[in-house]
Amino acid sequence: MTEADDARSDAPHLRLRRGSATPEELAAVIAVVSESLAQEASTAVAEDPLVSAWRISARGVGNDLRRDVPWGHWAG
Repeated sequence: MTEADDARSDAPHLRLRRGSATPEELAAVIAVVSESLAQEASTAVAEDPLVSAWRISARGVGNDLRRDVPWGHWAG
């Protein structure tokens, strides 16, 4: 590999903690992991969030409630 290959952002990175692997062993590991990630990404779907009928029909609290104007029989 050249330094240009190492600088690519899509190049796989692998750090060995112990022992020494041959280039063929590293290539095999990278191929298996890359294929499994690609397969998982192609079959992954996000489930639609469940929204209750209450949430759909509920209105938000209005912001136009004026606290400086007394109202109802609590106004005194």
